[in-house]
Amino acid sequence: MAIRSLCVTEAADRPTVASFIGMHEAGIDITVVCPADHPNHETLRDAGVPTVDIRLPRNFDKQGIAALRDELVRGRYHIMHTFNNKAVSNGLRACKGLPVKIVCYRGIVGAVGFLDPMSWMRYLNPRIDRIVCVADAIRRYFLEMQPAFLRMPADRPVTIHKGHKLEWYASKPARLSDHGIPDAAFVVACTANYRPRKGIDYLIDAIEELPDDVHLLLIGRMDAAKLTKRIARSPARERIHRAGFVTNAPELAAASDVFCMPSTKREGLARSVIEAMAYRVPPVVTDAGGSPELVVDGECGYVVPPRDGHAIAAAIDKLYRDADLRAHMGKAARERIATAFRNEDTVRKTIDLYEELVPNPD
Repeated sequence: MAIRSLCVTEAADRPTVASFIGMHEAGIDITVVCPADHPNHETLRDAGVPTVDIRLPRNFDKQGIAALRDELVRGRYHIMHTFNNKAVSNGLRACKGLPVKIVCYRGIVGAVGFLDPMSWMRYLNPRIDRIVCVADAIRRYFLEMQPAFLRMPADRPVTIHKGHKLEWYASKPARLSDHGIPDAAFVVACTANYRPRKGIDYLIDAIEELPDDVHLLLIGRMDAAKLTKRIARSPARERIHRAGFVTNAPELAAASDVFCMPSTKREGLARSVIEAMAYRVPPVVTDAGGSPELVVDGECGYVVPPRDGHAIAAAIDKLYRDADLRAHMGKAARERIATAFRNEDTVRKTIDLYEELVPNPD
């Protein structure tokens, strides 16, 4: 008898969808709660993965909870696997009184606390059997929360890195000139949505220290007034370019010379860093959250202290001045993804977790 798993998500990305398909092909009886208008819905259906269109517009949605419960009862699922906050809070209510194991995905460090009531309605809820942490930094955060006597059991948080496939990253690099970057420029790319913990201000500090042919390409939602003012007063403002939210962010990173993720805290396992590494672009990341798990310092990129623009500049400068080093680290970065962050490993480890929770499915 196969393990039956109901995976609840609203915005499954490509690696997650690939994991669903991989588990389905490996014999897990998986059904995915996914809106019918989601871009990856047809990918799941084409692969033969059953889907259910249940909407969860709020943290506590009566209609959504009722629909989830009906599906849990109908399918007699062994496991409910949730992938975002709304899925957790609604799913916990939907499975009340049902003999189903609960697995939750967590993708960032922090934002969970013993004094926060919502945390107890989500990740601190004792009804949860396992929390799949996309980075070991997240697992450690849960196990080091204070006060110690309130901590969850040590076996509840587990680390399963979200794996990728190199075949996804074979597109032609984008044209940087479309964003006003000179052809001869040395380009540092950063893909993120602007918020204080992303450390963009420190990256701008770094660019100001670097030679005049070093340009910064900011990809993502970077239209915050605070950032606009910071760029306007920067002596390097003519070398800072904002692409905005685009659909070809990986290809823009692929066309760059260096990729930087200057986070100050709470970083999970940044997909944008993985994408750049898969395209042989050497990364410079900060020692924040899961970034050091991706990048082996001095081998496939550099890991520098957070909140230190000078350290970021120094690492970029090494790569700027040594084309052979860039090529070597870029090759090592791609190999790192190919060997240590494989989607097949994500599938295998998730199935192992399922089998641990449900050793004898009925």
